[in-house]
Amino acid sequence: MQANVDESLNEGVAKTPQQLEEAREAARRAFIAELWRRFEGLQEWAVSHWPDQKNPLSSADFVEARKEILSLRSPAGSLNQPEKQDAAEPKPEDGGAQYLDTTPAPWP
Repeated sequence: MQANVDESLNEGVAKTPQQLEEAREAARRAFIAELWRRFEGLQEWAVSHWPDQKNPLSSADFVEARKEILSLRSPAGSLNQPEKQDAAEPKPEDGGAQYLDTTPAPWP
């Protein structure tokens, strides 16, 4: 990919932390774009080759997978990087919540 070519050309040049972060962000966006493109191809293949014609697949069957892929677009990455979200909350000694309920209560 182009990002790999650019990195190999600039191996000897020291980059600032800002430039490194921008390069990581560009690589992440390129990865997500390629993942989306491949997922769309897989979805088309799955719909057209599904063996059970009585219960055919549709694009609606892939909604949850699309949501997961689209969640990668957010900088925090809802599933893969929860530590960044937690870092936004102030610590208890800094006036943050003393207790954070992270699990739902059981149904009575």
